Amino acid sequence: MDTDKHRFKDVCRNAARAGSRTTFLLFVFICVHLWLLLLVSCGSKPTDPRTLIPADSLVYLETSDFGKAIDAITSNPKFQQLAKTKPDTSALNGIRLSVAVTGLQASEEPASEEQVVGHFKPRFVAVAETNAWNYQALSFAENKLGEFVNDIYDGEVEQNTSDKHGGKYFVWTARDGRKAYGLVRGSLILFGNDESAIDKCVNVMGGGADSIATNVKVTELPPDSLAAGYVSPEGVAQLANIAGISLAMGAGEEGEVKSFIARVLPEIVRNSVIEATWTARRTDAGIEDNYVLKTNPEVTTVFAETFIPAGSAAAIPAALVPADVRSVSRYDLKDARVSWRSLVLTAQKQTDAVSGSLIAAFSSSIFEALGVADAVTFLSGAASPLVTMVSDGSDESDVLIARVTDVQSLRKGIAKEVNFAAASEKRLGSEIWRASDGAVAAAFLQDLVIIGDSENVLKCLEAPTGENLSKRNNFKLLAESNAAASTLARDNQIASKVVEALTEKRAPDAAAETYSLTEMRFNRNGIERRTISDFGLIGALLSRLESGS
Repeated sequence: MDTDKHRFKDVCRNAARAGSRTTFLLFVFICVHLWLLLLVSCGSKPTDPRTLIPADSLVYLETSDFGKAIDAITSNPKFQQLAKTKPDTSALNGIRLSVAVTGLQASEEPASEEQVVGHFKPRFVAVAETNAWNYQALSFAENKLGEFVNDIYDGEVEQNTSDKHGGKYFVWTARDGRKAYGLVRGSLILFGNDESAIDKCVNVMGGGADSIATNVKVTELPPDSLAAGYVSPEGVAQLANIAGISLAMGAGEEGEVKSFIARVLPEIVRNSVIEATWTARRTDAGIEDNYVLKTNPEVTTVFAETFIPAGSAAAIPAALVPADVRSVSRYDLKDARVSWRSLVLTAQKQTDAVSGSLIAAFSSSIFEALGVADAVTFLSGAASPLVTMVSDGSDESDVLIARVTDVQSLRKGIAKEVNFAAASEKRLGSEIWRASDGAVAAAFLQDLVIIGDSENVLKCLEAPTGENLSKRNNFKLLAESNAAASTLARDNQIASKVVEALTEKRAPDAAAETYSLTEMRFNRNGIERRTISDFGLIGALLSRLESGS
């Protein structure tokens, strides 16, 4: 080898002495080119991570540049306001990442002697093309992934390695028995919370099963996208089951009602929604998440014809909405009564006749907390925009504001506990009637009705003389929306959780309020949901990691 080195030097020296600069430069160029080819051949050829994800995955998420997606989070002013330092994410630049949920594992935990709480653990696997040398990928798995698992599993995690599946296999075991798994092959890193999920990817890698890349619905990301996702028909069904059980557990009703919700809601969703897609992109206003729920043709047609925007968004009675509400929703519908009837009738058609009749009978109970007994009759006397709000401390909407078009129809739809035959209370320029127990109040102010929780109805009447929605800068997001339904919400926790998931906070008690606008549209594509927020779905997923859930 030393002889070869001397010969190389002699050739270079002779070429230089000959004065042939062109020949010398050409020779150097060839040598450099061959050296680069040698480097490429020593590394592993980059792999599209989606070609390793099983085609039958329930949920699929991907990003073509993980560093770019995380930078959209860490560059946000709210993040930088709370973070001690901005984390260096340059090592993540260019990394392609695919994540799949391959299954769901159900478990039960007793909450009391009479009640059991159900838990659902997703079996997930993440596949990353690091574009690095194998030793670098191994170092990342051993150190960074090991540290991540140790944090999530509350410390003292045991790490074991072995040669398996043509690469280095990692198993991390927590004190309570929870495990995480990793596999490094070349520049690829596979990581998951279930061994079978990684085994499925290895099977795809070996040609034993199709990859999700064969699904025509999983297309290349647009250049301006941060990430994208896809929920398969089976994934929709599984998520519908979880939603049904979760809603039933929180219903606070009789056991038979809980069972009805847990059985019927998933059936309605499965028969209505075929699949779902998601894309995220960075904008000047924040991260924009776009979701499309593809519904069956009949549902698509009905909703497109009955959920038609009225174009009255500018008429939002913002001065009556207290500034401190947690969220405010505006429904701008051409005919709210028709929209509501089509929703109920469509739900009835997606289940059996007996269940359908029960849906019709109990549909108005959704509005009971607002003091509305018959939604159809109430909406016959109301017009858009309809505004609902959720106050701090409430789990659901507690006040509804609507424009009155037919006083008699509207009053007939209000709960009988509100006695309009009794004398009204004159206050703050309005006439107020209360339920016999004082819990619900209906206030008529000019051509508007404000109905719901008595205390919060009074706050709405007082709002014009104090802080209210019209004085908030972000109100224009809601006012300028042309969607059939839109919601402006504030959150004072997610910013802290996102920061804690990626770095240290500037101060333990530091907090920041964030706002989001969510719009719903119904058209020939199905149901479209668009959200603009500081951290988007990516941030929401990171906040879940921080909480260990």
